[in-house]
Amino acid sequence: MKIVECIELTKKHGQRKALNNLSVTIEENRITGLIGRNGAGKTTLLKILAGFWAESSGQVNVFSNRPFNSLFVSANTVFVDDQMNFPTALTLKEVLEQAGEFYEKWDMDLALRLFDYFAFDSKQIHNNLSKGKRSTFNVIIGLASRCSLTIFDEPTTGMDAAVRKDFYRALLKDYLAHPRSIIISSHYLDELEVVLEDVLLMEEGSNLLHMPIEELKEYAIGLSGGSEQVDGWISDKDVLYTNTVGLDSKFSVVKNDFSSDTLGQIKRSGVEVSSVSPSDLCVYLTQKTTGGIDDVFNRS
Repeated sequence: MKIVECIELTKKHGQRKALNNLSVTIEENRITGLIGRNGAGKTTLLKILAGFWAESSGQVNVFSNRPFNSLFVSANTVFVDDQMNFPTALTLKEVLEQAGEFYEKWDMDLALRLFDYFAFDSKQIHNNLSKGKRSTFNVIIGLASRCSLTIFDEPTTGMDAAVRKDFYRALLKDYLAHPRSIIISSHYLDELEVVLEDVLLMEEGSNLLHMPIEELKEYAIGLSGGSEQVDGWISDKDVLYTNTVGLDSKFSVVKNDFSSDTLGQIKRSGVEVSSVSPSDLCVYLTQKTTGGIDDVFNRS
């Protein structure tokens, strides 16, 4: 079942297109990582899916409904980001109680266990929390709501590494027990790999790549060795990244469409073959040049 369907979706902010004819489908009960550089359109897409913003053109459906101002979409969707605000008249414990009145599948027992685990004071006010603690409280809302569409937009802002790790583990454990559609926008793809099933990579408001994480792990390989040797193997390949190392060595990342026999020949020729992590691959696919930061300092 399609939870999200976008067809040539466009969103303009003034003259700038934050989304540019984006077409993508997200299936039910999948954890999707929304990846892209700053300004790629990730938050714009998520706010449209949550019903906060209207599209400029194209078509968008969530649960087969146009999400903008849809009560059905709102009742079945939770949007978690670092801009979440709660009434200052309510303590944190009272916020949890009120959330239980709104979300049909709310699990107060889970919310309270997470609340205690992360050492919150029931009398604290959301606005008075540190940035990291606010983010931690926000993800408790997102997890305990158990909405059919759960959206996390950069949910770990301000969290230290240990808390981020706990969040990912909690998310995965609760998802396995209570499957639903989860979209996570994050800069920490390397950390997210253990929980993701799909990756949607965006660039300049468009869908650059959308595939299962396991396929992404095999999408490209790195070749290292003498420049002439490496060039001989990549001359007719889709080169995603290349960098000269030293006087006569090269590292290139190419799309992995080699047969196992060819890979064996490459290794026997003295060229080293290495895997490319999904995190590094996404960087290579979205950078504007084929070299790295060192190119800034290289003088002709």
